[in-house]
Amino acid sequence: MGVLKKFEQRLEGLVNGTFAKVFKSEVQPVEIAGALQRECDNNATIWNRDRTVVPNDFIVELSAPDYERLSPYSGQLGDELAGMVRDYAKQQRYTFMGPIKVNLEKAEDLDTGLYRVRSRTLASSSSQAAPQAPQAAPGAGGHGGPPAMPAGAPPMPSAPPGGGARPGGYGYPQPAGQRPAAAPASGGRTRYWIEINGTRHQISRATLVLGRSTDADVRIDDPGVSRRHCEIRTGTPSTIQDLGSTNGIVVDGQHTTRATLRDGSRIVVGSTTVIYRQAEG
Repeated sequence: MGVLKKFEQRLEGLVNGTFAKVFKSEVQPVEIAGALQRECDNNATIWNRDRTVVPNDFIVELSAPDYERLSPYSGQLGDELAGMVRDYAKQQRYTFMGPIKVNLEKAEDLDTGLYRVRSRTLASSSSQAAPQAPQAAPGAGGHGGPPAMPAGAPPMPSAPPGGGARPGGYGYPQPAGQRPAAAPASGGRTRYWIEINGTRHQISRATLVLGRSTDADVRIDDPGVSRRHCEIRTGTPSTIQDLGSTNGIVVDGQHTTRATLRDGSRIVVGSTTVIYRQAEG
């Protein structure tokens, strides 16, 4: 069983459905868990053949509405997320320089349903943390500078400067002033929609999640589709991001985890074809 699935089952099994109310918020805990996994992957530093170090101190920035919903459970949720990171690191053979911590913070520049993750490598023997450089994803940002190293350790290579784009939801929206403008809602300058088996589904928000779960924005009844399979983020340009699905996504004939979309792009999830559309006016 995958680490994310185990994490989700642990949450569902908590006392009297404590997290039931939380799951109604735009940001789902399992989405944050997936984002933390990618934060580890994108900031993993190979020291030698037997040791790959990843961040151990994480801050999850949430919009004000999502923070209000999740903050009453921040202690339990932070512990569960830290446990998930620990399990994932064991699976990937990653190591840490100190205890794993996950904290939630409110970010006034984020809209409901969007979040970003910041991480750093914090050595347990030092009170001074040297944070990770930003990864190549919008707003996934570390605080700049190489991670701290124990005495005698070989120097770490500098991480490349951040750039590029990754959808929100499972992704990390850029901080205020750096993010592209949010896509206009239906009836605005540009209209966005998808077509599945001849049925049109309007995209009226900045993000749209496709999946087999009833929690997905557009539900696709296909056994080859994961519960939360992928996410479309509208903008300039629009993008699609795989959400850690079992079978992945194919965009315009190419297997990928992330791609830029254009009007008429063909997206294959499971055995279902989705046509992405956008038009001015």
